[in-house]
Amino acid sequence: MDYRVVPANEYVDAEWTSYYYNDGDHVEFEDVEDLIEYVTDYVQFEGEEYCQDLRELIELEDVSFDELWRFVKNNLNECGFFDECSVREESFIVPNTMFITKQDAKNHLLANKHHYSKKAHTYAMTAWRSPKVSKLMTILETMDWSEINKDIM
Repeated sequence: MDYRVVPANEYVDAEWTSYYYNDGDHVEFEDVEDLIEYVTDYVQFEGEEYCQDLRELIELEDVSFDELWRFVKNNLNECGFFDECSVREESFIVPNTMFITKQDAKNHLLANKHHYSKKAHTYAMTAWRSPKVSKLMTILETMDWSEINKDIM
């Protein structure tokens, strides 16, 4: 099982608000330092009347994220690339994964952690009272594996 962030209804199931810049490259701002760093790189501090106000705002020791975000949205957002969205985290069963043992699943997560979030974990879906799984288990349990190994070698 893994987790992903998805858009949410701000009045029903939102867990937080995601603030971002998206012009094809998505940059998310988690705190005021992220926003200051991006705006400092993004803005040419010359020629525009809002530049001095922005410079003064950034230089304040106690500038809040909300205060800086409002300024950015009102003054630097001609193209609408700065935006926000209510989001929530949801769990999901990763498709195309099945392991017979928990240890196999753990080994897979360890070897492929770059494909999963840090919160990914093993997840069991039981096949209790499933006739097909019962039949498969009977076959696996009664199979003479030594005969199969002879054919392979």
